[in-house]
Amino acid sequence: MKYSDDGTQYHIGLKEGDVGEYVILPGDPKRCAKIAAYFDDAKLVADRREFTTYTGFLNGVKVSVTSTGIGGPSAAIALEELVKVGAKYFIRVGTCGGMDTDVKSGDLVIATGAIRMEGTTKEYAPIEFPAVADYEIVTALINSAKKLSLPYHVGVVECKDSFYGQHSPEKMPVSYELLNKWDAWLKLGCLASEMESAALFVVGSYLRVKVGSIFLVVANQEREKLGLENPVVHDTDSAIKTAVEAIKELIAH
Repeated sequence: MKYSDDGTQYHIGLKEGDVGEYVILPGDPKRCAKIAAYFDDAKLVADRREFTTYTGFLNGVKVSVTSTGIGGPSAAIALEELVKVGAKYFIRVGTCGGMDTDVKSGDLVIATGAIRMEGTTKEYAPIEFPAVADYEIVTALINSAKKLSLPYHVGVVECKDSFYGQHSPEKMPVSYELLNKWDAWLKLGCLASEMESAALFVVGSYLRVKVGSIFLVVANQEREKLGLENPVVHDTDSAIKTAVEAIKELIAH
């Protein structure tokens, strides 16, 4: 792929010096301004395709937020190109659907690993290689959730490529596979389902950078099936605050 003469990356529109070593990764470009509001002196530095980037400062250290869009392919592109321009520490901040019935709407989920039920990572690593979060970032996220007195869960999440394959599996031609595997994930204690972490964890392992994830639980379809309380929650502020505090802790150490 040919880049511009000044080293600007093809997809994200960034070059060296545009971002800090610490980057928050939401999926939704519209969430970037909300996250950047927690930075000091934040400025929009790029806006191309699904990739929007603001850069500012936390505790005097340059930090950034870059959106990845939906799913593993675009998340992998963002990570690859951000590393090329100098980023080293990444926290995905997003939403998820709860799976374990103890995981309630509005709770936070901090991923220790991700089930690779998606396609992107197969072009990076054999299926036997695990998608695992960086323990230092996981620890910082846990410490931050505790500090902010927020309800949180820590464990494995499921990553898929098809949103509707999760929510309407019985309609799919491969319903037999989707339903049986979903049941297996539940029996194995999987906390929640989302779409980007497996790609980010595996690509991060390959690129030797540190990656972690935290999610707001929007709702839990398993609780809904059982008739348990299951409101729909969209405010991602608790997950954002936890990620920001975690970056401050990483900077301090």
